[in-house]
Amino acid sequence: MSTKSTMMDFPLSLPHMLERIGLYFPTVQVVSRMPDKSLHRTNYLEIQQRSKKLASALTNAGIKKGDCVATLMWNHYAHLECYMGVPCTGAVLHTLNLRLSPDDIAYIVNHAEDKILIVDDVLLPLYNQIKDKVSFDKVVVVPLAGEAIPEDCVNYEDFLNTGSADFTYPDIDENDALGMCYTSGTTGRPKGVVYSHRSTVLHSMSEALDSSLAINQHDVVTPVVPMFHANAWGLPYTSVMVGAKLVLPGPHLDAESLMDLYEQEQVTLSAGVPTIWMAIKQALEAEPKRWKTAPNMRMAVGGAAIPESLFRVFDTFDMKIIQAWGMTETGPLASIGLLKNNMMDLSEDEQYQIRVKQGLPLPFVEVRIIDDDGVEQPWDGVEQGEIQIRGPWITGSYHKEGRQPDKFSADGWLRTGDVAIIDPEGFIKLTDRTKDLVKSGGEWISSVDLENAIMDHPDVIEAAVIAVAHPKWDERPLAAIVVKEGVSLSKEDIHDFIRDKFHKTWLPDAVETVTDIPKTSTGKFMKKELRKLYEGWIWE
Repeated sequence: MSTKSTMMDFPLSLPHMLERIGLYFPTVQVVSRMPDKSLHRTNYLEIQQRSKKLASALTNAGIKKGDCVATLMWNHYAHLECYMGVPCTGAVLHTLNLRLSPDDIAYIVNHAEDKILIVDDVLLPLYNQIKDKVSFDKVVVVPLAGEAIPEDCVNYEDFLNTGSADFTYPDIDENDALGMCYTSGTTGRPKGVVYSHRSTVLHSMSEALDSSLAINQHDVVTPVVPMFHANAWGLPYTSVMVGAKLVLPGPHLDAESLMDLYEQEQVTLSAGVPTIWMAIKQALEAEPKRWKTAPNMRMAVGGAAIPESLFRVFDTFDMKIIQAWGMTETGPLASIGLLKNNMMDLSEDEQYQIRVKQGLPLPFVEVRIIDDDGVEQPWDGVEQGEIQIRGPWITGSYHKEGRQPDKFSADGWLRTGDVAIIDPEGFIKLTDRTKDLVKSGGEWISSVDLENAIMDHPDVIEAAVIAVAHPKWDERPLAAIVVKEGVSLSKEDIHDFIRDKFHKTWLPDAVETVTDIPKTSTGKFMKKELRKLYEGWIWE
């Protein structure tokens, strides 16, 4: 007779999280910055009760297991109620990226077959741009700013009152769909990624680990990364799970508003894309004594690699940048850049060289790097290839599109499109996107390494490097830079600053000063727009 496990078959699902906050963390605050900049305060007990009323109201409105409920909302208390309430009905929370074009939003709504839309009143003008292209059973409007609610819509508070906090959860399998996010569509139409209850719970547990973002009940967490993109990197769910205070910034994402919020609420952990931290860096340097944040405030950054200089500047303000990596398809956090125990005695410079890397994969996430010939590369810190990844919160296909060969390997690993090296310690270092590498004279040049080196220049705010066709070398790098007001930098100035870091063949053959670098809806450099701008470039 073979021995079998005696463990209970207990589902990893969201209702447990929702019940937990009411039992153990009822008075923990959830703070939201409203459109008029006032602060709305509630607590986890109220969030629990209102989330259950929302679940009940949705069920009464005909929402069934597997139906999609869309949100078009900023980061605030009502969006958190949707995060919890919608999946607890067995339905699927579909967060719409309000920074996409109206055409893309309409396409996504129709592709997902969303049944109900919950929208902020301040975002009704955006809804009006898509309403003739989509069809919802019901549109529910959250009254944040007192805007008039159209007659064919329902007030969110009135809608909640059609439900009951005594809501009984349906049977939910841990592998049932919980949420849906679409990619930003940088290389074609946006693609749908559907998270399960199990994947979300496991991601939350991993994100809370000390060797990850170390989120616990003593933390005050501010996701600047939008709740409408990649589940705000999972931070709302992880914070709810451990009972951490949540401080949600609403639509006010400028540096001064964020710093005011960080100081007032003594935020201990925040997360956002590099453009957020670059703007905050400028605000701190302009008024270094204006704000006093919580000691050793942690700031997770993802979406793109960032220059070492940014780490160093924030360290002087007792604010610690943590480099992370992931994507919509990876649930989203896949790796974290924290020093190992055997690295604590390294010199400061050596530690910075490690901290800028994308770090170690989280537990249960496996990675490999594959070259253009399909050969797996060694972890020697030299050989590079595309990162391929698998794990319990990594997507295995796309909604309605299955497992496409250009997105998945023959043996089922996700092809990320990110090019990286992995060192002998297992640390991932992104070198580029596959489409952004510069191939010059048969050699590959990393646009990311060049960008970060250029952005270390004290007078450079942003830098993006693209490949431009060259009659002799196939392609050569061109750098577009944004500089501080009143500053002028030449190609020679940039070369002099970065010359010691690269072989001379890597130095950009052109350096163009621009007022702004176009960005995607998630704050990444939109290099395809730069490539269009400099198409047909005539080399000197």
